[in-house]
Amino acid sequence: MSPSAPIKVIFGRGSWPETRRLADILRQETVGGALLLAAAVTAMIWANSPWAPAYDALREFTVGPAALHLDLPLGVWAADGLLAVFFFVAGLELKREFVAGDLREPRRAVVPVAAAVGGVIVPALIYLAVNHADETTAGGWAIPTATDIAFALAVLAVIGRNLPSALRTFLLTLAVVDDLIAIVIIAVFYTQSLHLLPLAAALLPLAAFAVLVQRRHRSPWLLLPLAAATWALVHASGVHATVAGVLLAFTVPVRSRPDGDAQGAHDPGLAGHFEHRLRPISAGVAVPVFALMSAGVTIGGLSGLTDALTSRVAVGITAGLVIGKTVGVLVATVLVARFTAATLDEGLTWSDVLGLAVLAGIGFTVSLLIGELSFGLGTEADSQAKIAVLTGSVVAAALATIVLRARARVYQRIAEAERLDTDNDGIPDVYVVTPTATNR
Repeated sequence: MSPSAPIKVIFGRGSWPETRRLADILRQETVGGALLLAAAVTAMIWANSPWAPAYDALREFTVGPAALHLDLPLGVWAADGLLAVFFFVAGLELKREFVAGDLREPRRAVVPVAAAVGGVIVPALIYLAVNHADETTAGGWAIPTATDIAFALAVLAVIGRNLPSALRTFLLTLAVVDDLIAIVIIAVFYTQSLHLLPLAAALLPLAAFAVLVQRRHRSPWLLLPLAAATWALVHASGVHATVAGVLLAFTVPVRSRPDGDAQGAHDPGLAGHFEHRLRPISAGVAVPVFALMSAGVTIGGLSGLTDALTSRVAVGITAGLVIGKTVGVLVATVLVARFTAATLDEGLTWSDVLGLAVLAGIGFTVSLLIGELSFGLGTEADSQAKIAVLTGSVVAAALATIVLRARARVYQRIAEAERLDTDNDGIPDVYVVTPTATNR
């Protein structure tokens, strides 16, 4: 089937190599999600304990070379520095999906891309509908637009161990595209002051990094100094430093063979090498440490929690995550199916799509980052945003649990079929190419 052929089935299984690769990613992200939740809970308990001053002192502790204007608080290092690693890995994954993965075919890419766009637009509109009258709080419109894949997969590890591989892949791809949209939003809408000289200077180490990786150099002694210089110059330009992570990732070649033949199409290449090395650092260190530094907010008892949750900021964020994400992802997917005359894959129903749409309302890492950029770390509005992000994510997780658990037996039957390998060739029977599968 040609890449431009129309969609026939959505949420169909991809190729076996791609499914196996994504399964490895999902396992790492699931572990990272558990660490993320543990770090967030620790931060909340610490910030509301008698030792809260020590927590504030830790976040405000300044370290770094003052001569380079990089003497920054640890909280800023976590948001600007560690999350650059997170976005570098996200950039690698995004490029690989659209260059050598199953999503290089437009017919496969259109569903998760449309769902991600819908899941950004509707939450933003809901937030603005609640906060349009206040120019200050309206600036947080992008907070409920992000899906946190690690948090979502941690929930799935508990409630949906047998979720079909196609649905897990859809959720991962949606979150990756969501991350790309988020970094564009951060770069365009949350750059308060732009200094062109350091931004132009950042192109030099970025270009040198690109030349080296295109020649397949892997030495950290060569690449890390160039990556650090790019990050520092982007940081000095006023553009959020995490943008440097995505720019660096986009220079890394995906295929190891320049001719891009059929065999090389499934070769992880240098991008796969970097992703394999850095994803555990991103999921296991960078994101949990950011959560530890950012999730701690003083609640102030029941009355304080009530006041925070009833504020316009919190109402807009919570409604955006729980309602906006669900409506945006679900409606976009339905529209793609309607206008392409596509049907759901065998065994799946629209209630499965609803469950994933609700699960996409789990926002954390990028939502907290945008909250800090919108209102400033430690401000009242930022505290309200953090409480709302946590609340909305918990509500979305609870609702997704109800929807997905109702189909647990069906998922178990599909999972058993996806594991069946009667000829013991290491490839489940459902992934054997048949004329019917080719016609899809």
